[in-house]
Amino acid sequence: MKEEDVKYFKELLDEQLHDLLSQAEETVTGMTTQKDTFPDPTDRASLEADRNFMLRIRDREHKLIKKIKKALERIDNDTFGICEMCGEDITMERIKARPVTTQCIECKTKEEARERALGL
Repeated sequence: MKEEDVKYFKELLDEQLHDLLSQAEETVTGMTTQKDTFPDPTDRASLEADRNFMLRIRDREHKLIKKIKKALERIDNDTFGICEMCGEDITMERIKARPVTTQCIECKTKEEARERALGL
């Protein structure tokens, strides 16, 4: 992979990481400072449903944060863009679509087929 491509993805991943971390901080701040009391149980249920939804989103983002950090480590270790399964280069199209990917499309397809066969 070209040096300018690696630099581009490092900046992209750093920006995504910063955005996700700031959103997570806003969520925590919003949930700890908000002390609304609702006399109507329906309003309270709606608030709880919204909070649960937000927490599910943040959980998914937390997993993405871990993947971004690992991708940044691979950039530092000069292994970014190399499939962890077969050792071949991952296509630029795949990396552009999913910068945190660790597998080429062929290996990922095989893994997904194996998971479907095992019912995972």
